[in-house]
Amino acid sequence: MTTVPVLSCLVLPDQTPAAFLARVREAEQAGVRTVWTYDHLSWRDLADGPWLATVPLLAAAAGATSTVRLGAQVATPNFRHPVPFAKEVMTLDHVSAGRLELGVGAGAEDADARVLGQAPMTRKERGNRFEEWATLLATLLEQDRTDHRGVYYSAEDARMIPGCVQRPRVPLTVAAAGPRSMRVAALLGSAWVTYGPYRQSPAPPEWLAAIAEQSRSLDTAIAEVAPGKRIRRIAQVALDETRPFRDADTYRQFAQDVAAAGFDELTVHWPRSDGRGVPAAALDTVVATHAGS
Repeated sequence: MTTVPVLSCLVLPDQTPAAFLARVREAEQAGVRTVWTYDHLSWRDLADGPWLATVPLLAAAAGATSTVRLGAQVATPNFRHPVPFAKEVMTLDHVSAGRLELGVGAGAEDADARVLGQAPMTRKERGNRFEEWATLLATLLEQDRTDHRGVYYSAEDARMIPGCVQRPRVPLTVAAAGPRSMRVAALLGSAWVTYGPYRQSPAPPEWLAAIAEQSRSLDTAIAEVAPGKRIRRIAQVALDETRPFRDADTYRQFAQDVAAAGFDELTVHWPRSDGRGVPAAALDTVVATHAGS
């Protein structure tokens, strides 16, 4: 059988808790590896509608499931302070019995960056802040007690007892594209996720070439800062990208091409009532393609 990546999915928090949990249970029954949800306070064209908080939804999902892994995609410094957030992450790891994944990224200059009245930051400043934030978050999750005084964050006798279920801590999935964030992924990440070219939606051949090039950049970062380290590689299909799901042959070839580009996992948006994400009619094909992978 030709190799395809493991399947994971995204369920957005823009629905009632009951509907959200129903989608998560559907995905668990379908055999996906991880159900991710977005970690934003609002999001793009959905900002004027319902949008629930990530941490309580993941806690509810942990109680409603038993095997699927659960995660946030991606938490950022835009509105997350590492000390209280680490406490929430540690607690979620216990509530889920060690099934939590945590996606992290620098965060875009969008509504989440402005909602707390923060001054605009340059790309370099955002990179500096993310590196300190992610390093402190990882440290907090690994230690019973942490002290830190940096440029952006401080922690004084921050306690994380009893610590994470997963050791040495909850695994981090780092969203990265540039050389600096790739080095953060290489140092701190158990996994790396890419959406492809930033805020672009090229046709699948160009997208596949772009993510393959990004994967090679990660190889370079690993060689520089963490030689020999194995990092799971996740490709995420955009919410409004439907071309790979046109028919069964197209999707199977797409999944095989993602694997050939060096990726271990493919994340799609679970079918939605508004028609975005995986078309409902294509879901059986998508699930069957990855069965046993």
